[in-house]
Formats: sequence, C-alpha cells, structure tokens
Amino acid sequence: MADYILITGGSSGIGASVARLASQRGIPVAITFRSHPGEAAALVAELKAGGGEAHAFSADVAREADVVRAFEQADAAFPGRSLAGLVNSAGISAPHGSVTSFTGDTLAPLFAVNVIGTIVACREAIKRFDARPKPGGAIVNVSSMAATIGGRAGAAAYAASKAAVDTFTVGLAKEVAARGIRANVVRPGLTKTPMVSATIANSEVLATVRATIPINRIASVEEVAYPILWLLSDEASFVTGARLDVSGGGFVVPGRLGGSGSDAPALAAGS
Repeated sequence: MADYILITGGSSGIGASVARLASQRGIPVAITFRSHPGEAAALVAELKAGGGEAHAFSADVAREADVVRAFEQADAAFPGRSLAGLVNSAGISAPHGSVTSFTGDTLAPLFAVNVIGTIVACREAIKRFDARPKPGGAIVNVSSMAATIGGRAGAAAYAASKAAVDTFTVGLAKEVAARGIRANVVRPGLTKTPMVSATIANSEVLATVRATIPINRIASVEEVAYPILWLLSDEASFVTGARLDVSGGGFVVPGRLGGSGSDAPALAAGS
C-alpha cells in the first residue's frame, strides 16, 4: 500500500492541483480546508471517482490544535501507512495597504496562518517522518515571489510573511537533512487561483501585471503543482533547502502598478 501525502489548504487553487496530480500518480492524498467544505468534499469525490484514495479534514492552520488534529485524522484514515510528504499550501494575503495602516491585531492572522501554521505543520510531519520504518520524507512550502522584492504596492506584510517561510525552510532543511528529510520552497509568481480573482477579472489590471512578467502571462495552477510534485519525488533526492522560483522569469518592473489602492490585495497575492 502506498504511503500518503498531506496538503494544507488543499481544497482549491495550487493545493487542489497538487492533490489531483498526485492522485493521478497513485499517491493517496489527505487535504485540509478551512472555509470551503463543499469544495473539499467535491474534490475528494472527484479523486475517488478516478480511482484514487483521498480524505479531507477541516482545520484552521492558525490554530495549533487544528493542525495537530488534522494530522491525527490523516493517520487514522490511512492505517498501516506512513506520511511521506507534506505540502504547505494554506495561506492568506490580507492585510494590504500602507504600513501606517497596520496594527498588531490585523497582522496577527497573516503571520499565524502563513508562518506559524506552516512551522507547526512541518513539526507534525517531521514527527511522523522520524517514526517511519525507514525514516525520511519531503516537505514543500509554498511561498511567493513577493518574498524576493518586498511585494507589490501595499503588500509589504504579505511579502514579509513569505520571506519568513523561505528562511525557515532553509534552516529546517539543514536541521533534518541527516535524518533523510528534505525541505524546499516553491515561489510562484502570479497564479490563476481564487486568491487573485479580482486581478483576473480586471482586464486593465491584469494586462499591467502581465507586463511585469517576462513570459508575459500568469501561471496556471498545474504549472506550479508539477514542480511541487517533483520536489516531493525521489527524482529530487539531492535537492533540499532550495527556493525554486516558478515565476515566468521573475519581475521586469517591480513596484507600484496602475489602479487604485483597492487593487492591491489582488495584485499582491501569489506574486
């Protein structure tokens, strides 16, 4: 029986694409979701209809107890099998705006989800990797190209949270490498996900964003999911501590784009 992977934030976007591609390759999948139970249930049904094994568990990754419970539920759902991989895809992008508008209360959820939730999930995965009959496993944390430039206008806090993910992952990789555990980061550029629906819906804003990407378009979720699956696989057995940019070439013209301040959340997310 094949060991399984767990994907946080796996009910939509990049996480759901990873789940689909993994299932197509015969890898059992556990996903977590926070606010879209219908989407999670539909995805599980889709994967099972295709002959895969899949389970979904409700978890707010900002709550440590939820993360712990989700891993325990996954253990129970796949008896006799081990966790082989973790993908931390859960993330949020708010708040956006001038740094002078931020408060501790508005920043706390961002860092609780993007940073602390990621770290706690890695901790729970590592416990299980260490307990495998043959210790080892792979982690891929989904960051953002925003971490490389401080984000677009209004997204400094989001960029900082993703930069924290990058740095944590590099340190984690060094800590666990001798135990056969690999940890890497994928940094997408702007990707067609629900998080950036406002950008996609606004043709003028989308055109402006595309002009800052050398390949002159945004990514599909599959184009990010394939590299994630590669990093989880044995083909990447000597890759750890890496930050892989899946960005269409990065940024041509970083900084403020056209449009009002209300465009900032859509522009920053995943970019």
